[in-house]
Parts: sequence; C-alpha cells; structure tokens
Amino acid sequence: MNEVLETDTFSQTADSCEKSEREWIDKMRSQLSENLLVGKLLHYEWFREKKFRDKRLFYLINQTTNKAVLIAFGCKKEQEKIIQHFIVNKIEYLKLVE
Repeated sequence: MNEVLETDTFSQTADSCEKSEREWIDKMRSQLSENLLVGKLLHYEWFREKKFRDKRLFYLINQTTNKAVLIAFGCKKEQEKIIQHFIVNKIEYLKLVE
C-alpha cells in the first residue's frame, strides 16, 4: 500500500472543487495507494498527471518510499504554468516524497 499525501495548496484547491471533481480526486487517491505508476509522464518519471474532463491532476511519485504527493489540480489553460512552476521548484517538491 502506498502513502498518498497532498500539499496545502492542493488541499485548498480540492476543497473548492465541485462535488464530482472531489469524488474523482478521492478515486485517484485510492488508485495511487494501489499503484503509483498511473497517469501520463511529464518531463520526469516521477512527475505525472491524470486527466479528468478538462482538468488535470498533477502529482509526484517515489517508488522507493512508496509515496505520492498531489500538488495541483487545474484546467488545460493552466497546465503549462503549473508544469513550469514545478520545474522551477522541483527540489522543494521532491523533498515531500522522500
């Protein structure tokens, strides 16, 4: 069983989502707790996304520590901004899955 964590920023975003989006995010938490290797790779083996309608869930994985960290949930228009923010701050984010 894998540990699925989330950043404070992600928690705030998830709390403001529609009910169907929150239910899907909960389903993804469950799926990640069973299998870290779901979703599409983004630039790195440990940086991934999963699509839900017009939005994307961004998360990090670490197979060695069996952890996943949910970092962002946003629409397609925000995708590049989220990815660039992660790349600039990847060292801080990677500490979350150690």
